[in-house]
Amino acid sequence: RLYPLNYRTFAAMNTFQELGLSEELLQAIEDMGFETPSAVQAKTIPLLLEKETDVVSLAQTGTGKTAAFGFPMLQKIDAKSRITQGLILSPTRELCLQITQELKNYSKYIKGINIVAIYGGASITDQAKNVKKGAQILVATPGRMQDMIRRRMVDLSRVEYCVLDEADEMLNMGFFEDITAILSNTPDDKSTWLFSATMPKEVATIAKKFMYQPEEITVGTKNAGTKNVKHEYYQVSGRDRYPALKRLADAHPDIFSVVFCRTKRDTQRVAEKLIEDGYNAGALHGDLSQNQRDMVMKSFRNKQIQMLVATDVAARGIDVDNVTHVINYQLPDEIETYTHRSGRTGRAGNKGVSMIIVTSSESRKIKTIEKIIQSKIEAKKIPTGIEICETQLYHLAQKIHQTQINEEITPYLPKVEEVLNDLSKEELIQRLVSVEFARFHNYYKNAKDLNTSGGDRGEGARDKVKHNKKDSTRFFINIGARDDYNWMHLKDFLKSTLSLDQEDVFHVDVMDSFSFFNTPNSQRDKVLETFTDFQLNGRYINVEVSEKAPRGGGGGRGKRKKNSGGGKRSDRRKFNHSDGGFDQGKNKRRKANGGKPSGFGRRSRR
Repeated sequence: RLYPLNYRTFAAMNTFQELGLSEELLQAIEDMGFETPSAVQAKTIPLLLEKETDVVSLAQTGTGKTAAFGFPMLQKIDAKSRITQGLILSPTRELCLQITQELKNYSKYIKGINIVAIYGGASITDQAKNVKKGAQILVATPGRMQDMIRRRMVDLSRVEYCVLDEADEMLNMGFFEDITAILSNTPDDKSTWLFSATMPKEVATIAKKFMYQPEEITVGTKNAGTKNVKHEYYQVSGRDRYPALKRLADAHPDIFSVVFCRTKRDTQRVAEKLIEDGYNAGALHGDLSQNQRDMVMKSFRNKQIQMLVATDVAARGIDVDNVTHVINYQLPDEIETYTHRSGRTGRAGNKGVSMIIVTSSESRKIKTIEKIIQSKIEAKKIPTGIEICETQLYHLAQKIHQTQINEEITPYLPKVEEVLNDLSKEELIQRLVSVEFARFHNYYKNAKDLNTSGGDRGEGARDKVKHNKKDSTRFFINIGARDDYNWMHLKDFLKSTLSLDQEDVFHVDVMDSFSFFNTPNSQRDKVLETFTDFQLNGRYINVEVSEKAPRGGGGGRGKRKKNSGGGKRSDRRKFNHSDGGFDQGKNKRRKANGGKPSGFGRRSRR
């Protein structure tokens, strides 16, 4: 159970001096230019300074949660002691490093303080040495902390304060068991402070399991999105998703955005296409080395990258206050994750826009998101080519008008004026603007309308309309529901592996241990060539042409038949969608009856 408090007094505090912070912290706050505490800081800091208590604090990303738990922890620990007294767990290494740097900035006037970041992708030996020197506060990702505990490189037996930051995201990423094991190595009488943007059931479970009568602090409404973000969605066909992304970027010339994709492959592919098309873009995902990720984030913070294409996990470390737009190129598998995505913009009092690109089959998810964020998502149209040209023209005129004159060009002006002397003012303006404007006009002058309208037909229904069985090839593939695939995951895997458009993979039928899918006949050779000796983590993925026609048109379910083969559950391989790999195990599938699968099990069809 949570015990909410009345924080009218705390919420009314307008300065950091009123919160009860030490002189060392107030001096650091002044150096950083902070003037007024945010709502979560005003409510949380006095409570944590005043009482030894467990706390659940619910507030959106970008509201100053690091300072809300950082200031009290820094003030309450003993800097003269070299034992570890504070532990902060965060979901990603980017966020881990970010928190560490912020705490170091806050504690610059506290003598003897040592804050160490513990995260994967860096030398565990070096991190252990830094801990051994005496670290009062450890900021860690769950996986690396577990590794160090197993190797007895850290001692958490005297931890007094434990913070679970971005708790909902850590649980979404599957860290429940790691968190449980880590907390079991800490004292029972410590204070646990849980900070989260949303309050799903999993967070309530962890609060109940590890906290004693926690007090709840809520800033805004539970699970709701920030009020500084405007939400919009654009409905297009699957084939037009990328052109729609380009138009949204071109319609906002000063865009500084994070573009979210579901998978690492799509993230890299979209970023590469944007770069090829002349946009200042970059990719951020788990396959990059730590050095590569650091370079990408540095370029993004310096605005050398205007469109950062990222996965949900990698984006947890993004802490940039002036992001103008979040673009959901693909919706997340877990709709609740949308709240975290939209929280990348509208930070620190700024306004922001969260855009969603959806197909007609995904449009039903908009209502679900509206319930979660408790806000209306406005249906908007992808700008036409003419509208984009007008926007770019006016933006260019504003840019010229606001450009400061460089006095160093003065000596060259007479010759320039001599060259342009025969042009009138109107002609000069027309030619000047045409230099930059022509490329947009040439590209968009015959551009088609990307907007779709009409009913919410399923993807299978659209397949039935657009694809003729006679013009397509049916394939068999030896992965299915036992490998944790449904039709959507399999379709995503196939289109990314084959570099096909979404609608070039259709009539996807997922069985227990195998599946079927169609592609246009023109893609037949490409499919067979791609999956020749194709392996994932040592397992051969077998794809063959099948004579089996898709059942029930596009979206119905066929009759279930008894599963006659496939092996025991313990012998099955399990596919990990997040990193594109297979867990080790035996593949028991065998062919029978002249090469055709011998039985049918549960079935996911699209």
